Amino acid sequence: MSETSDHPDLIGDIDRLIHEPARYNVVALLYVLKSADFRFVQHQTGLTAGNLSAHLRKLKAAGYLKIDKGFSGNFPHTDLSLTAQGRRSFEKYRDRMKQALDSLPGK
Repeated sequence: MSETSDHPDLIGDIDRLIHEPARYNVVALLYVLKSADFRFVQHQTGLTAGNLSAHLRKLKAAGYLKIDKGFSGNFPHTDLSLTAQGRRSFEKYRDRMKQALDSLPGK
């Protein structure tokens, strides 16, 4: 898609960190739920524990994710939630994708 004054390159403005399918699934899930347990997110996304952990590290490094580790009884418990920045970034991503899709010909 070429950029013109009438038709900006909306895809070029997409947050590539969120756009990756596994991270999109994690962020979209946490956006709706506010927070969730690591195992619940793993089950919902179908990712392995190691793969999910790698994606969570990237989201945390970007400031999009808060990870709280603790114990529930004698068992480790990891709670995941989006930061305010993560919520804003997802909303911007969602709006940009909607604009890009709505701008396609054939309506």
